[in-house]
Amino acid sequence: MSSKESVKILLVKRNMTVKALAEKLTELTGRKYSRSGLSNKINRSSINFDEMEEIAKILGYRIEFVDIENGRN
Repeated sequence: MSSKESVKILLVKRNMTVKALAEKLTELTGRKYSRSGLSNKINRSSINFDEMEEIAKILGYRIEFVDIENGRN
């Protein structure tokens, strides 16, 4: 699944708009995120890992790496 699909699914699950997410990202990071700028990043799948972690945190999730050979984190 792409970052674009993941973010859109999580936004729907949390009933949150891109505008609200942009506002929360701005508050969390101190960097200015606009609705259009964030929407463009989501649609181009150009969100970096740090941003993805911040988005997950805002939406109440965390990103984990799971060892596919041993099934452990």
